[in-house]
Amino acid sequence: MQIYGLMLLQAGSSPGALGGTLLIPIVFIGLLYVVMILPQQRRQKKWQAQLSELKTGDKVTTTGGIRGTIVALKDDYLHVRVPPDNLRIEISRASVASVTTPDEGEKK
Repeated sequence: MQIYGLMLLQAGSSPGALGGTLLIPIVFIGLLYVVMILPQQRRQKKWQAQLSELKTGDKVTTTGGIRGTIVALKDDYLHVRVPPDNLRIEISRASVASVTTPDEGEKK
């Protein structure tokens, strides 16, 4: 019994044990933030900037796979002309997945 009591005192008496135990979760949370959360925030900001710069004539692709050219802009909606029958549809801004401006098409 006395030996068991001494081992508890020895294990609990080291001041670095608590610091080392707390250091591992803090490092893990910091690594998680840098690897997963920070790139997602950058991607979200870039997408929001891209949506705010939409203009008529831009070619867009929606999240559903519809590709067309913007012919009119409203607050939260876009009017897009879709080939081959030049069908005009209305889509929400949030459904735009990617944008190709006429300048980018000429560079390729």
